[in-house]
Amino acid sequence: QVQLVESGGGLVQPGGSLRLSCAASGFTFSSSAMSWYRQAPGKERELVAFITYPGGTTDYANSVKGRFIISRDNAKNTVYLQMNNLKPEDTAVYYCKWPRGNYWGQGTQVTVSS
Repeated sequence: QVQLVESGGGLVQPGGSLRLSCAASGFTFSSSAMSWYRQAPGKERELVAFITYPGGTTDYANSVKGRFIISRDNAKNTVYLQMNNLKPEDTAVYYCKWPRGNYWGQGTQVTVSS
């Protein structure tokens, strides 16, 4: 069955960096676009970043452009989200999504605080 397993979240100070990973299985990852979403307390889930296949064209929410980088390793069936210059407003649960199949990972908490 389809599985999306996120990892890499945690507590980081403002200005710091984290790299999230999402290991995918159960579908043909190399021919699938992938995305990252986030949901902060009391807010709706929002799209953060998107990557196509196989060339990996990317797009980002305006709030993270220039700070976050989405990438993929098709050999490892993994999509990444490199988050730099983190701000307190980036605090949220981050979810990996396989859009075509409408599958979500379980989420990983990112907290940006001093």
